[in-house]
Amino acid sequence: QVQLVESGGGVVQAGDSLRLSCAASESTFSMYAMGWFRQAPGKEREFVASISRSGSRTSYADSVQGRFTISRDNAKNTVYLQMNSLKSEDTAKYYCAARSSSLVDIPRTKYDYWGQGTQVTVSS
Repeated sequence: QVQLVESGGGVVQAGDSLRLSCAASESTFSMYAMGWFRQAPGKEREFVASISRSGSRTSYADSVQGRFTISRDNAKNTVYLQMNSLKSEDTAKYYCAARSSSLVDIPRTKYDYWGQGTQVTVSS
């Protein structure tokens, strides 16, 4: 059982930056592909970014490409999401997820473990 704990959310203004972190309890963290998702009120949870086990491959939603960067530190069992040039439409609760897989493009429903989420609010 992998426990994931997100942190780093907050209230910022449009154009600001935030870095989210997701700490995993699992010592075999490097065996897991990791993803970030977000869910706004009244909307479905949507893909934001994902990263392969080694960190060599990444994938992004079109809406965040060029503004967000996903990275990981396997020595610290942590995955990050650097969010720059934030927009009001980025307002959502952000979740990290894990799946033991060599892939990087993994459907949302295939992730095995989820964190509780961290709220990001961007005011315009």
